Amino acid sequence: MAVLAIRTLPDPVLRQKAKRVKSIDKSIYKLINDMVETMHSASGVGLAAPQVGVPLRVIVIGMPEEEELALINPQIVRRTGERLVNEGCLSIPGYFAPVQRAEVVRVKGLDRTGKEIRLRADELLAQALEHEIDHINGVLYVDHLESMDELQPVEPASNEPMA
Repeated sequence: MAVLAIRTLPDPVLRQKAKRVKSIDKSIYKLINDMVETMHSASGVGLAAPQVGVPLRVIVIGMPEEEELALINPQIVRRTGERLVNEGCLSIPGYFAPVQRAEVVRVKGLDRTGKEIRLRADELLAQALEHEIDHINGVLYVDHLESMDELQPVEPASNEPMA
């Protein structure tokens, strides 16, 4: 496994709609393992392949005290409710802002073995899924803001989740 460089704005790969993964092979396994290692190294909650320069529809999420989740070709099939959450991003380091996210999301995708899985998520997992699926669609959390003036600097000891 390797720690990969995390791309930051204005890197154009962050604005591209990522391509579907057509077959899961050793290169996808390696990408997932490297993404998990990179996410942990950066103290992130989630990471999308475009954030490491790979324009594929692959995301990883690492919830505290839970096994990492890897999803290939994920998509949100339903959103329920709305809530305001503070959100940051490893690709926009040093800032966070309040963003509207769903209370509950339903997501489908493939696990690392190619098996279809469906998830119902709330709280931080729902937020992370929305955030990372936005990434593979070329959308960043700042795109949900009415103004860039809403960005707030992260304090050095901040506990705001970064994805």
